[in-house]
Amino acid sequence: MRIWPGNPYPLGATYDGGGTNFAIFSEVAERVELCLFDDEGNETRVDLPEREALVWHGYLPRIVPGQRYGFRVHGPYDPARGLRCNPGKLLLDPYAGAVDGRIRWDEALFSYHFDDPDVFNDTDSAPFAPRSVVINPFFDWGNDRPLRIPFHRTVIYEAHVKGMTATHPDVPEDVRGTYSGLAHPVMIRYLRRLGVTAVELMPVHQFVHDSGLVERGLRNYWGYNTIGFFAPHNDYSSFGGAGGQVQEFKSMVKALHQAGIEVILDVVYNHTAEGNHLGPTLSFRGIDNPAYYRLVEEDRQYYYDTTGTGNSLNVRHHESLRLIMDSLRYWVTEMHVDGFRFDLAAALAREFHEVDRLAAFFDLVNQDPVVSQVKLIAEPWDVGDGGYQVGGFPPNWTEWNGKYRDCVRDFWRGDHSGLGEFASRFTGSSDLYQDDGRRPIASINFVTAHDGFTLHDLVSYNDKHNEANGEDNRDGESHNRSWNCGVEGPTDDPEILKLRERQKRNFLATLLLSQGVPMIAHGDELGRTQGGNNNVYAQDNELSWMDWKDARQHDVLTMFTGNLTRLRAEHPIFRRRRFFTSEPAGEAGLPGIAWLRHDGESMTEADWVAENARTLVVFLNGDGIRESDALGERITDDSFLLLFNGSAQPVEFALPDPAYGQAWEIVVDTADPLLAATGEAALKARESLTAIGHSVTVLRRRY
Repeated sequence: MRIWPGNPYPLGATYDGGGTNFAIFSEVAERVELCLFDDEGNETRVDLPEREALVWHGYLPRIVPGQRYGFRVHGPYDPARGLRCNPGKLLLDPYAGAVDGRIRWDEALFSYHFDDPDVFNDTDSAPFAPRSVVINPFFDWGNDRPLRIPFHRTVIYEAHVKGMTATHPDVPEDVRGTYSGLAHPVMIRYLRRLGVTAVELMPVHQFVHDSGLVERGLRNYWGYNTIGFFAPHNDYSSFGGAGGQVQEFKSMVKALHQAGIEVILDVVYNHTAEGNHLGPTLSFRGIDNPAYYRLVEEDRQYYYDTTGTGNSLNVRHHESLRLIMDSLRYWVTEMHVDGFRFDLAAALAREFHEVDRLAAFFDLVNQDPVVSQVKLIAEPWDVGDGGYQVGGFPPNWTEWNGKYRDCVRDFWRGDHSGLGEFASRFTGSSDLYQDDGRRPIASINFVTAHDGFTLHDLVSYNDKHNEANGEDNRDGESHNRSWNCGVEGPTDDPEILKLRERQKRNFLATLLLSQGVPMIAHGDELGRTQGGNNNVYAQDNELSWMDWKDARQHDVLTMFTGNLTRLRAEHPIFRRRRFFTSEPAGEAGLPGIAWLRHDGESMTEADWVAENARTLVVFLNGDGIRESDALGERITDDSFLLLFNGSAQPVEFALPDPAYGQAWEIVVDTADPLLAATGEAALKARESLTAIGHSVTVLRRRY
């Protein structure tokens, strides 16, 4: 087969209508073979003829989309020096736009023998390894454009592509659990009804099902085990793995955009699926191990690990940085996604052992004209020393606010010391973000996420119940800040069931009316349960999927959630772009926010630190926003009172004096969830209102 010289850029396999250019980086390679596979799996090998700027490249005419391929890299194998080339191993292209097949675990995938790790294993891994695929780069996007919904108007819905539709009766069976399933009109109508503006998809980059899980009959459901940073995961495609997953993914994004819903990807650039020094040789390890991975300087056969997965990408090396930045740009420019949530983002910031907010990765993102303009969300921690970095990321980043989650959980389970932190979290966590010029939108507020209890389980279990994972319940977080409301797990007690439903509404009301950016975990609005399992990373089954057959039982909760997102969308007072100030505003000269006791009087310093304090009244002044709209007009809104009763007993709240408002109407009551749709008669200033235990009441000023 005759091969032309081709070009060193772009990396990967690039089809131009007449043939395909192949290019792969490797500084350590002495020779690189391109391996082409036909439909029967027969292999043809062609040497890449050119090496330029450490990139091996060549062009083959008449190689078209759908062609399966891989690489074999010849070079030194010396683990003590960090070199692990092995031409016996078929390697995935790091820039592959699609991957066909999945791993069939076998000793041939490893560069050593299981019975003697010191003996080199050059057995051919091709029969057991997946293939890269040449993709069709052409797609009719029509008039699709970035939605660019501002963060202060954003409501995020964390979703799993498969789990969302795997059991949905109204989604055609042949597309359930796929990109097409998520884009089905019934799902788009549901998301719009819920009022979310963005879906944050759990990992959709091609990932690996770990050998240890497969041996136990399990699968990597969450997907935090990436092997292909440019390829949509092929298991989520109704077209299979021959490249159709790319077109299907693009069609999903296009459909969601047409519905006004952005697509954010949960991405894992901190490590790969190749694991530690005893892991398989699938791609990066065999191409250029020291370029792609952080190695322990004292003994370079081992991997520096701040992720708990066995390895960390070497973000100090130019090629790893280029891979990450090229991948991010690709998903924005070619796949039209609207942002990224970075798993264990603190790992990307590490230069040595410290976490440095001015690390090279963040410098590159900040100056990049494409990536810097999309939504950037950090999971601001990793498992290394000093890795908890909530509040420590650069100004153009937002962060999953774990302190918000913990504080709100503690408030509603009655385990907190004083109301001061709750007030700070509710108003955007200015203690974390204001000092370096950031705003409330820096805080991605959440109560639950994929990692941990669902909302239903948060109010139904005191302890984790992870027996199904096969790890003797040792895995998963043990301190969940949960409260079972009196009985562990399922119960028929009507009073406990009522309390649990009210607690769910309390969490949702707090979340969706807080300053910052709210994130709902998929299925929380449907009462989704995992039976007390707080770590379903390996449960690709009904335990983790959304249960649509019982969805009608939770119509009230779903409607309540939709009413809250609508209230938030209609009233800028709940989504301010700046932190509250004490400056007087309006005719009454009231501050932008006021904190009151349940007797209607202002909070004192003693009230803030009282350990038994369980009630709080928040006045939000619609005249005190002090922000302008897109046309430069001053924004004003209605004023609201929010009554939080975190105690178990009914509390009589006295409405404040007439300076705050002459008359009020109840618009949200977690004790009466249908109220938001029906309204309530006006209450006068200084009148009393009895709020039952564990409830939130929201009143709007009428005049």
